[in-house]
Amino acid sequence: MLPEAETWLRRRTFSASDWPLDRLLALKGGTAVSVVLPARNERETVGEIVSVIRCELSALVDEVVVIDSRSTDDTAEVAERAGARVVAQDEILPDLEPLDGKGEALWKSLAVTSGDLVAFVDADIRNFRAEFVGGLLGPLLADPSVMYVKGCYDRPLGGAPTGGGRVTELVARPLINLHWPLLAGFAQPLAGEYAGRRSVLERVPFVTGYGVELGLLVDLLDLVGLDALAQVDLGSRAHSHQSAEALGGMAAQIMLAAWSRLARQGKMIPLEEPAVRLAQLRRGAARMDVLVRDVAIAERPPMATVRALRGHP
Repeated sequence: MLPEAETWLRRRTFSASDWPLDRLLALKGGTAVSVVLPARNERETVGEIVSVIRCELSALVDEVVVIDSRSTDDTAEVAERAGARVVAQDEILPDLEPLDGKGEALWKSLAVTSGDLVAFVDADIRNFRAEFVGGLLGPLLADPSVMYVKGCYDRPLGGAPTGGGRVTELVARPLINLHWPLLAGFAQPLAGEYAGRRSVLERVPFVTGYGVELGLLVDLLDLVGLDALAQVDLGSRAHSHQSAEALGGMAAQIMLAAWSRLARQGKMIPLEEPAVRLAQLRRGAARMDVLVRDVAIAERPPMATVRALRGHP
């Protein structure tokens, strides 16, 4: 690990236990806080998550918004009964062509929330604890130089206390170590729990697919520098695990997000756009009678750019 990354690791790594609720409330002042849950078919867990935030963090969190990403079950109804404001993804900025993916829901949430700080939490967490939100907000409330905070945690797998995060270890971490070694101290670079200042989140683009977390980390490193980033140990996180096929699609989207950043930073020269290559693969699939999955990603511009074009501050 680079010396700069080691210094950052010691300086900017915290524990959720560092931020008890009374301390957070003392630091909050007039800072407005939004919590966003992107959700697609998460009826089994979304209600409990919203209820915990509403019951235990009501004095800290000003709004809880669930972005319903085209659920086919009653996720929206469950979340609303638990106390969340639910907004359908495709009803936000409806004049824009709708796009797919988790990153699209996160990006659109910036248009329908108002908090100075925005915390994002995955909607599939089991045994959710209030510390998952409070821990993320602590460094932001305590230190104005901190702009963005990632969660990290142990990930149980198959009854073992650790072992989850296969895409992180096989794809994301090698990419980071090779191309962005300053970020090597992040224990869970793909974690779905993170928080940031709206003023910063609205200045970076959002990849629409599963590459959103890696894209944000790389873009924010460029925008605000390593010392403005932090991570908080949230303990252990349990959630439903994806199939190998689903993880393959996720890995491909993360690789595409990384390649787009490398091209943007002048670290590689793409010979063709990913969409061109995908079309070629589809033609080959038709000839060879094999399955080629669509893993293409898109990207939304910084929300601040969209607001400026629409004449909004």
